[in-house]
Amino acid sequence: MTVKKLGGKKLSQMFILGANHLNNNVQMVDALNVFPVPDGDTGTNMNLTITSGIKEVETLSSDDASKIASLFSKGLLMGARGNSGVILSQLFRGFSKAIEGKALIDAGQFAAALERGVETAYKAVMKPVEGTILTVAKDSAKAATKAARKSNDIVVVMQKTLAEAKASLDRTPELLPVLKEVGVVDSGGQGLLTIYEGFLSVLEGKKLPVTSEIGPSMGELVNAEHHKSAQHHMRTEDITYGYCTEFMVKFNETKIKKHPFSEESFRKELNNHGDSLLVVSDEELIKVHMHTEQPGDMLTFAQTYGDLINIKIENMREQHTALLEKEKSVQAPTKAETPKAKQPFGIITVSMGTGIEALFKSLGASVVISGGQTMNPSTEDIVKAIEEAHAEKLIILPNNSNIVMAAEQAASVVDQEVAVVKTKTVPQGVSALLAFNPSVSLEENKQSMAEAVKYVKSGQVTFAVRDTSIDGVEIKKDEFMGIFDSKIVTSKPSQMEAVETLLTEMISEDDEIVTLIYGEDASEEETSKLVKWIEKQFLDIEVEMHAGNQPLYSYIVSVE
Repeated sequence: MTVKKLGGKKLSQMFILGANHLNNNVQMVDALNVFPVPDGDTGTNMNLTITSGIKEVETLSSDDASKIASLFSKGLLMGARGNSGVILSQLFRGFSKAIEGKALIDAGQFAAALERGVETAYKAVMKPVEGTILTVAKDSAKAATKAARKSNDIVVVMQKTLAEAKASLDRTPELLPVLKEVGVVDSGGQGLLTIYEGFLSVLEGKKLPVTSEIGPSMGELVNAEHHKSAQHHMRTEDITYGYCTEFMVKFNETKIKKHPFSEESFRKELNNHGDSLLVVSDEELIKVHMHTEQPGDMLTFAQTYGDLINIKIENMREQHTALLEKEKSVQAPTKAETPKAKQPFGIITVSMGTGIEALFKSLGASVVISGGQTMNPSTEDIVKAIEEAHAEKLIILPNNSNIVMAAEQAASVVDQEVAVVKTKTVPQGVSALLAFNPSVSLEENKQSMAEAVKYVKSGQVTFAVRDTSIDGVEIKKDEFMGIFDSKIVTSKPSQMEAVETLLTEMISEDDEIVTLIYGEDASEEETSKLVKWIEKQFLDIEVEMHAGNQPLYSYIVSVE
């Protein structure tokens, strides 16, 4: 089969089959994560991200490649989870920008779009690391450009792209020593390769051994809420704008001629009638989310520009009342008060475990997003948390290195002052929260909180999911590993041996405080014994313990 021009329908099929193929290989991609921890989730994050893109693509039937790519890009942006998901969204953001305004693209334009995607993704990463998905994307895009100089057949270009992606993936262990040591290739690169295999199968007209649709479990995960409800902290009558209103407008050419559309003006008008506003548009569609008292008026106004589709209106007062009744915490009606103004500052953190959530709330966090190692929140989850915080200025503490990029992406798409303090562990998040000062500016807080993070050492204890060897540490499946600031320093048959060895590695003579946060797999009794052991081994150390209830990680340790 030869393909000289690529339109929207064929491109849409490529996106969908690429997503399907990744969905069917998620476990294989997850299994390539370097650390043998029970939460390797590169494949899961990429899958959830691309599934969000497909949901957007399925709203539009068009043979315009530019429009399909634009919708796909926007879906990826809002659904991006983890570093791998954010990088994937940036690859296709650049791809979309490169073919903007082009209904059909040829081989050279297709290759150039892949190159543009690589440029965009590299710019989005503060410190790009070679031997990762970035390298695979870069090498394969170069191969595409080279192939396009010799052939005008997009099938040939994609074949060369995939061949080089495979070769580049095989080279990743030579570029990233830890991959070579463990004996795996890069998981993100493998995920991208899997997507490209789906692309080529569409262009060649061949079938892959995959299911015909994205699994419902993935769709459910994409739509899952990841931040805890704060409804019990407020009263129904405190809800200023009672209707959560979501809709899309498909532009009508006749109406647009009479009323030229400006996204900025449209957003300003809606903002006058509600809050929690999110507006995304392209050449064919407007997507709106807002809270308002006049949903009907908003729909009527939106119809000025086109036809309404995908309308959803929910009465938040009714939802709130039902929730309070369910929690058996309904109080007698009281006199309505003046709607609450936005707080000067709001702090959003991410945690796994009810105990850690309670700890963050006690230290002043406005919203705690439920997530972390096993489920990275998406850009959209963080945007929703920003809305929920109801504050003039926001600080986000990701508390996980794989959530930082999604947090930064969320900060870039909202019309508010948001600072991301790049906390990569729960102890760092706690340390940053303690450094917060409501009397200084957002920038000053960002600097002081980032500085505080430097003085805390973080440790974790979890179990190994496979045999391997990393940094000279021999690890056996089901043993307990001690991880000190992202490096595995010990692997022991028993949980207590592992945590004691980890603490010995972490504690120095200058340290003063050790905090133990024990999870679902550790008891208060054994943690109390551990406290006594620490006090005996390190005479000048003060020890605190908290029930974190976190899964997978029996202990999270902070040393200061």
